[in-house]
Amino acid sequence: MSCEPGDRNRPGIERLLEVMRRLRDPEHGCPWDKQQTFATIAPYTIEEAYEVADAIQRQDWQELKGELGDLLLQVVYHAQMAQEAGLFDFDAVAHAIADKMIRRHPHVFGEACIDSAEAQRRAWEEAKAAERAQKGAGSVLDGVPLALPALARAEELQRRAASIGFDWPQAEAILDKIQEELTELRAALHTRETRERLAEELGDLLFAVVNLARRLEVDAEDSLRAANAKFERRFRAVESRARARGCDPARLDLIVLDALWDEVKREERA
Repeated sequence: MSCEPGDRNRPGIERLLEVMRRLRDPEHGCPWDKQQTFATIAPYTIEEAYEVADAIQRQDWQELKGELGDLLLQVVYHAQMAQEAGLFDFDAVAHAIADKMIRRHPHVFGEACIDSAEAQRRAWEEAKAAERAQKGAGSVLDGVPLALPALARAEELQRRAASIGFDWPQAEAILDKIQEELTELRAALHTRETRERLAEELGDLLFAVVNLARRLEVDAEDSLRAANAKFERRFRAVESRARARGCDPARLDLIVLDALWDEVKREERA
């Protein structure tokens, strides 16, 4: 039974589902919402996931509440379109994930004994591998989403390969691989290779760096995000210092800008 969207006395998920149903109503719905498809909504879904991560990174908990709502809306949106197409509905989505969580946590919902987070991680991976095998997957790499950010996908591909022993024995060996890739990139630059070849060599270097991050148990995406934040903080400080000294940052040469950058770094580390 439907409820009025304005009725805050009903459970929140019921209200949200009704809001989405009304937005997609063929006769009285929103013209923009009625035109959307799985493909057109997918980019918004990815964007909202990043905004959730951003709110967490900034520890803005009030903002996180709103961003989680935006992400939940994406799930509801896809479920509504699926229901219209006769594929499944939101209830089926919720039951499917509940079933999966129960299946993958036999130590909580069954008799299995798992006494550490690491043991649970291994059990989780074994369960996922078994599920892929049941689906007839031909490769341990099957099912790694193409839409993942490149850094995250590289890490997952490497982790999958490592699960069957295809991995460097030590982190130091990956440093040697990074040096090898860097040498190849330098040689390609020296011989003025095509942009495509340079892109290939640079990609190999980035892939090796992600491999090192994985072996060091450092999330490459989080690490790069932190580096972005550090660069932004320092560069803004450089601009601020230049203006405080009566200079337009855009008119300063690299030597002066670099000196200001070193100034900011020294004070941060002091």
